[in-house]
Order: sequence, then C-alpha cells, then structure tokens
Amino acid sequence: MRRVLSTSARGGTGDEERTAAREFPDAHASRESRASRESRETLRTEFPFELPRGYVDDAGTVHRSGVMRLATARDELIPLRDDRVRENAAYLSVVLIARVVSRIGTVDDIHPGVIEDLFASDLAFLQDFYRRINAEGHTRAAVTCPSCQENFAVDLAGGGRPGES
Repeated sequence: MRRVLSTSARGGTGDEERTAAREFPDAHASRESRASRESRETLRTEFPFELPRGYVDDAGTVHRSGVMRLATARDELIPLRDDRVRENAAYLSVVLIARVVSRIGTVDDIHPGVIEDLFASDLAFLQDFYRRINAEGHTRAAVTCPSCQENFAVDLAGGGRPGES
C-alpha cells in the first residue's frame, strides 16, 4: 500500500493530496467531516438552571433561575486552602459551588454566604448539577414516571413548565 504525503507536509503542488484522496477516500472524507464538525462545535461553558425552591434574599424575594459555569482546575484547588474547608471538609462543596455559580435570579454577587442560605434541597440540586455538567457533560437525568412507570430523560437545567419533558 502506497502512502502519499500531503502538500503541507512536503511543500508540493497539490497533486499528491488529490492522489491521496483518490487512493484513501474514506480517510480523506473523515478528515474533512471531522474538521468541519470541529469548526461548527463550540464548547458550552455556561448552563442555566432552575432551583427547586429558590434563594430568598434579605428583602424576601425568591430567586430560582441561575447560571453555573464549567469548573476549572483552579476552582477545585483554591477551596482546599480555605480555612473553613480545612476545619470542616463538608464546607468544600459550599465554597466550590459559590465559585462556579455566576448568578441566581438578579443576584450576581455569589459568595459562600449566599450558598449557605440556600435550602438544603437547592444545595443538593446544585451539587448534582455541578457533577453532571463537569463530569458527564450534560444536564439530563433519567427519571421514571411515578404513575405509569415509563422511563424518560429530563433536562435538569429547567426552563420548561413542570410535567413537560
């Protein structure tokens, strides 16, 4: 089997690449489709969500919708130096979630104090949401209907009305 180098590798006229495309059409096509896919795909770094209960601010306003961004290595390392985390390992999730949540409702100054004031169900939701977007790359969860026992996927990011999938 003869392999021909492309013009970029040898500095040729282009005849070699056309020959390679004729001799190895599948390889050439997959390279083109992969390149076109990569140019069309963009990395999604922010994910909207709806809290189950909502954050209640000092004025009594409930904020449910928010945005979480993908975590960086720094986001996971910096909390380890926090004295509150050193004293209580469970506090790690509070500091970490505060670093990656960029907004809850109209509140955009998210800090550990805001996360501490969330209801436990909202903190649990955000912890699961964090795991899904950072480890699994999506916000879908498999669920079972309690009435008919049918399995289906739900997007945890929310946005739809309850009961709709």
